[in-house]
Amino acid sequence: MKKRVLVTYQMFKEGYKLLMEKFEVTFPPEGRETFTYDEVYEMLPQYDVLQSMFNFPVDRKLMERGLPRLELVSNYAVGFDNIDIPSALELGITVTNTPGPVTEPTAELAFGLMIAVARRIADVDHRLRVPGALKWGLLENLGYSMCGKTLGIIGMGRIGQALARRAKANCMNVIYHNRNRVDPEIEQEYGARYVSFEELLKDADFVSVNVPYSKATYHMISTGQIALMKPTAILINTARGPIVDELALAQALKEHRIYGAGLDVFEFGDMVSQELLELDNVVLTPHLGTQTFDVRNEMAAFVSRNIINFYEGGPVSRVTRQ
Repeated sequence: MKKRVLVTYQMFKEGYKLLMEKFEVTFPPEGRETFTYDEVYEMLPQYDVLQSMFNFPVDRKLMERGLPRLELVSNYAVGFDNIDIPSALELGITVTNTPGPVTEPTAELAFGLMIAVARRIADVDHRLRVPGALKWGLLENLGYSMCGKTLGIIGMGRIGQALARRAKANCMNVIYHNRNRVDPEIEQEYGARYVSFEELLKDADFVSVNVPYSKATYHMISTGQIALMKPTAILINTARGPIVDELALAQALKEHRIYGAGLDVFEFGDMVSQELLELDNVVLTPHLGTQTFDVRNEMAAFVSRNIINFYEGGPVSRVTRQ
């Protein structure tokens, strides 16, 4: 009998082709974007694998409902803050994620946000579309160059390193802070220098947040940290919204205590603070980090390989801690 996989979201099927050949896979019905939590709760006892999305809550109650049959929660995301990892480990349920495919597109978007904020691309685009709203002139609409500036990377993992590579190619200096210092070979490759968290905030012209979300990183950037930054600094967050105190950031942007920000994630999910929406020195995108046609299929293939390899003895991207 084939193992059964429950997928919480209606995704492109191309990346799931091999999985559907080997397993019995259930997607939401055509015309439906997603299963609700209550629907998954009712269905889960009949499945061996839950293939969750980054925004679908997998709590202890849900996992206990899936026992004794549920063996694997395969998350479609690099992050896993939507899953109660300690409970999963305690219950003997394996959790996997998809770090590989998200690296380059997320770094790509972070670098794009840096350019958009520094060169005021979104701001002037908006005003060009309103008759009389934009003033032309040699000293109008000035922004900041990036070449020669310092990028401070908070979190020098896969995405942080991919961003460092782009910064180096753009003749920028790179400093970073990480829970553990990376290997000297990696520092040499990107010309990156390890500094304290406080030193990074004080010295960087661009600060990019690239750490996982956890209790330890909640509001890692708030009023006190913003106060350390240069008035010309630009903050970029493509990680998780609650890492940045959104209201504190909005107030700092309003008062021009820092130059600008680029945000792909928000503290309150898809509810963007009105304070941010009213500002012209912040560029906002709706979690576009991995929103490309090719990456969506790559992530589906990756999550499928995790499931197949879990049962066939191949390598899986296993989450072992929170």
